[in-house]
Amino acid sequence: MEPGMIAPPPVPCGSCPYRKDVPSGIWAAEEYLKLPAYDAETGQQPPALFMCHQRDGCLCGGWLAAHDRDHLLALRFHGRNLDPGVWDYEPGVDVFGSGAEAAEHGLSGITDPGPEARRKIDGLLKLRARDETVK
Repeated sequence: MEPGMIAPPPVPCGSCPYRKDVPSGIWAAEEYLKLPAYDAETGQQPPALFMCHQRDGCLCGGWLAAHDRDHLLALRFHGRNLDPGVWDYEPGVDVFGSGAEAAEHGLSGITDPGPEARRKIDGLLKLRARDETVK
């Protein structure tokens, strides 16, 4: 990784909304609703990079793996600030094939998260509380 460049993580984080092995319903609905916008035709996509929910300053690995990087508008806009590893990113983790698929999965558990989702939610809340006390 080049210093000062925005890079992908080695693998999408364990709570990534694009990962197929992450339970549904762990993020707020508005977080899942952001995902399908990156499925649009290139010129209709958001120009903002989709950053990791867990790692500050790091791209979302699931977002990179799920979408065709040649057609992500955000990567075109921010290309000079991206680590070269973005372009050949292959994390070896099974992700949904689109933002719409990931959003559908994530939203399916919003009203009644299962036990694994509740465990992940509790872990995320503890992590956020710890981060807030450090600030």
